[in-house]
Amino acid sequence: MLIAMLPASFKRLTRRSFLRDTSLAAAWLAWMQRARAADAPKPGDAPPAKRLGVVLAGLGRYATGQLRPALQQTQFCKLVGVVTRRPDVGAQWAKDCGFSAKNVYNYDTMAKMADNADIDVVYVVTPNGLHAGHVAAAAKAGKHVICEKPMANSVAECDAMIAACRDAKRTLSIGYRIHFDPYHQELMRLAQGDFAPFTKMAGEFCFVMGAHEWRIEKKLSGGGPLVDIGIYSFHEACLAANANPIAVTAKEIPKKRPDFFTEVEEGIEWTMEFPGGATAQCRASYNENANHCRAEGAKGWIDLSPAFSYSGLKGSTSRGSLSFPPINQQAKHMDAIAQAILEKKDSPVPGELGRRDMVIMAGIYESAKTGKRVELKFI
Repeated sequence: MLIAMLPASFKRLTRRSFLRDTSLAAAWLAWMQRARAADAPKPGDAPPAKRLGVVLAGLGRYATGQLRPALQQTQFCKLVGVVTRRPDVGAQWAKDCGFSAKNVYNYDTMAKMADNADIDVVYVVTPNGLHAGHVAAAAKAGKHVICEKPMANSVAECDAMIAACRDAKRTLSIGYRIHFDPYHQELMRLAQGDFAPFTKMAGEFCFVMGAHEWRIEKKLSGGGPLVDIGIYSFHEACLAANANPIAVTAKEIPKKRPDFFTEVEEGIEWTMEFPGGATAQCRASYNENANHCRAEGAKGWIDLSPAFSYSGLKGSTSRGSLSFPPINQQAKHMDAIAQAILEKKDSPVPGELGRRDMVIMAGIYESAKTGKRVELKFI
């Protein structure tokens, strides 16, 4: 496992000390990113003797439009089943994707996956408020789990999910696809080396929501644009700062469509403070358009726009324009996790990372509600 490969200075680094000590957090993140880059599948790599079988639990837009086609490009895993409330939809997926009809489950029969050797990993792509139960069910069935972001609706749910996978001796990974995109990997590289330290970050991810969907129902979503798309901006700021934030200050943007956004915020903006004085200004909204991030310091800057899309990213640095070959982010993400499982290494995007982000979101919401600066406590 990666822990066994750690430099001697990290041998005593625990989850608790990672969350508590921001200097250790920065060192750990830098080492993990280098290890992930070294382990990433490369063109010409021989295919593995075994490709892990993946089941998609939840067949909404993301599973259908992104994960399903990505699983046609993966080297280390393949689609072998689905979990859905609609037997007819599951049967059609089995026919179209070429897997056995016996690998179609509903949410009440997930326990039966324990007897199915075809299945190694369950990717939970259901609404946020259902993640905790579905992750626990998959782990109890003896399967590794990938959970789409955000991890859950509360820190307590994150803790329960981590414990369920730990007790089952299975890995828990989170759907942080940007870690595997070359533009964001370049930001991480610069944050760790040539341009370090970045001291000023900014990010905004917004779109205009036209029709009602579960993402604006508080029970299912846990929140509005902050948890759905704002998470990209503050997660990127953490990568650029190479540290966990120590405090946040936030305010909700006044609603222009209060009859539509009755349960969650329409928009929100916040400031993050990092050790050493670095800051990040971020914004998320369901009623405007934006897709951008920037990090700068005394040694240089990087700017990505669009920054968080599935494809078509563009960027530049103080040295000039960036240009990388197009990739499938979802395929790279799932392959990296599958490869780690096959090689018995730690996940490159573990559940603890999802928990950290839930702490940050809780702090942002608390600050927006109280109007006060909120210090973040990760343990």
